[in-house]
Amino acid sequence: MLLQILPPSGYSLNDIIFDMFMIAVCYIYVFMMILIPVALKKKDKISKFTARKMVHLFAGLVVLFVPFFIWPIYAIFIALSLTLLVYFSSKESSVKQLRELYESIGEEAEEKRGRLMGPLYYCISITILILVFVLLSPHQLYFPIAGILIMIIADTLASVVGKRWGRIKIQLPWTSPRTVLGSATMFGSAFLLCLGSFWYFGIFMPLAQKPLTWNIIILYSFITALLATIIELISPSTLDDLTVPIGTTIIIYLLTLIYYL
Repeated sequence: MLLQILPPSGYSLNDIIFDMFMIAVCYIYVFMMILIPVALKKKDKISKFTARKMVHLFAGLVVLFVPFFIWPIYAIFIALSLTLLVYFSSKESSVKQLRELYESIGEEAEEKRGRLMGPLYYCISITILILVFVLLSPHQLYFPIAGILIMIIADTLASVVGKRWGRIKIQLPWTSPRTVLGSATMFGSAFLLCLGSFWYFGIFMPLAQKPLTWNIIILYSFITALLATIIELISPSTLDDLTVPIGTTIIIYLLTLIYYL
């Protein structure tokens, strides 16, 4: 398996211009998804909790742009730069905008460290997955996209549904309480997100991605959703933004490698 560090064959000036355009689109999108909730929070139009969830739900969707790059290595630098931005967003930051970001979406549990640890783990997961797949398997980017969407959407839905309507508890010694309904929501929403990701980039608009069949899509979606549900269930809640996307994506990818041996 070779590292894909060189531009694709025939990479032209038009391709460079297109990729520069995609970089601009990605940064504009992410900053809008951060600045809008922060501005609304500063005006007391939304709560800190809502602002944090808005950033969590929408900013990470920038991963959907990655397969459109002609040379996706640029996505690594975008992800890394945003991770650094979040790392330096602290209550002690000398940069006003970074300090305001912390004040707008920081949680009480993060006060001790003074940094946005949840969003930082979120960004680290995205950066690791984009780095690994862009360099090792750029024609199968639907795997990290599925894993990241699970972290962004399915995990959030599972938490909201489980806390509001869940009655039957699942408690492991090292985790916070989960519910059967929350885990069922995790599985169902993860399955649908995987189905959408694998279908869109594997059949509908494969771009430079390896094509998939419907049978494979359904099988991959079921296994990925099951893995995500199990990993989320056994992970400490403070670490699930790392364990769920990275663990789920790497395991399903390794299983596909074994299957095709």
